[in-house]
Amino acid sequence: PRARWTGRSASFRRCGGGDDCGPPEAAPPGLGRDRGPGAIGSLLGVELRFLYVGTSDTERDLATWLALPGARLRWRFRRFGADVAAIDTGAAPLVLLADHRPDRSVLPIFAVDDLDTAGHQLVAAGWNLEAGPLATPEGDATLWADGTGSEIAILKVDRPGALDHAFGAADNTYAVR
Repeated sequence: PRARWTGRSASFRRCGGGDDCGPPEAAPPGLGRDRGPGAIGSLLGVELRFLYVGTSDTERDLATWLALPGARLRWRFRRFGADVAAIDTGAAPLVLLADHRPDRSVLPIFAVDDLDTAGHQLVAAGWNLEAGPLATPEGDATLWADGTGSEIAILKVDRPGALDHAFGAADNTYAVR
C-alpha cells in the first residue's frame, strides 16, 4: 500500500488494495521555480545532507571510505541492532554507512526548511510517501519513492549536530571509538 500525504507531518493515511486515494494534491501556489509549461518546481530550502549507504560489513567499508584523502570519522554508534558511521569527506554531504540498509544501496537524504511544504511538492511531482514521519536524532523525516522505485528521504533538521554531540559525550556507551 502507498500513503497519502496530508500536509501534516505527524499524520498520513495508507492507501492500498481497492482503496484509491485519488489524484495527488497540487502543490500550494507559488512554490518552487517555474521552468516553463508543465514543469515541476524545485524544493525550497533544500540541502543534500546525507548519503545513507547500505553495507554488509561496516568495518571493511569504513576503512575504505577513511582511506580517501581528507576523510575522517565524525561519529559511529551501535544501537538498536544497527552499526552506523558518519564519514566526513571534506565536502557535503556526510556519508552514513549503515548495516541495516540494503547492501550497496544509496538513499539521498535532503534537509528541508519545511517538511509539509516539501511533502506537497513531492506529491505534485508524482512521488509517493513510503514511510514517516520517522523520528531521527536530528528531526522528523519522511521516505518517498517515485514510480521507478527510486527513493529519497527528506528531513527537517530541528537538532543539528545531535549525533556529533552524543559522540563527544564520554559516557555514551553506544559510541564506537
